[in-house]
Amino acid sequence: MSEIVVDAVGHRFGDRVVLRDVTLRITERRVGFIGANGSGKSTLARMFNGLLKPSAGTVTVDGLDVARKGAQVRRKVGFVFTDPDTQIVMPTVGEDLAFSLRRSGLSKTEVAERVQRMLDRFGLAAHADHPAHLLSGGQKQLLAIGSALIREPEVIVADEPTTLLDLRNARRVSQALNSLDQQVIVVTHDLALLDDFDRVVVLDNGTVVFDGPPGAAVDMYRQLIA
Repeated sequence: MSEIVVDAVGHRFGDRVVLRDVTLRITERRVGFIGANGSGKSTLARMFNGLLKPSAGTVTVDGLDVARKGAQVRRKVGFVFTDPDTQIVMPTVGEDLAFSLRRSGLSKTEVAERVQRMLDRFGLAAHADHPAHLLSGGQKQLLAIGSALIREPEVIVADEPTTLLDLRNARRVSQALNSLDQQVIVVTHDLALLDDFDRVVVLDNGTVVFDGPPGAAVDMYRQLIA
């Protein structure tokens, strides 16, 4: 497993403080982050692959500082957004998967093989030439996971990946995430998704208020919002 170290991290957007002195060491295979809207969990998750740089403190992935080695970190850590439409950039499903490999140095044959594997894995083979934006919400999110996974990262970070989905598609996406061999970090309001996780961190008002097993973390979260 990769080691993600968050050391005394603070962050602000203008005058608004979002994170306050957060310190964590993450080495487990399945880690969840929960908290109310505005608690800072999505901001922190974006630091794990260098999408955001902390205003104070440091975040490192296997010793790589995300503020200085963002490109290298992103080769290790794939990111899945809440809204898959923000990740879909190419006209068709197959082209969108291949786009993630545009700077990989792989041959056309190798790219085609990886694309086919992702299509098969996520049940999208029949849609390879279809317009990506016309997929169902669940299919789009599976495509987003495939686009992150096709680069073979060591870690997948998913920011509320089931929030925009109905129950059936939320289950499909949850099953897809649970099937990954990679280390998985999930920010979510879908508490059932966390049942089999190794560790769950609860954030409130930009600080860590609980860090432990899923059951106890969910109980703490429910107390906070009660």
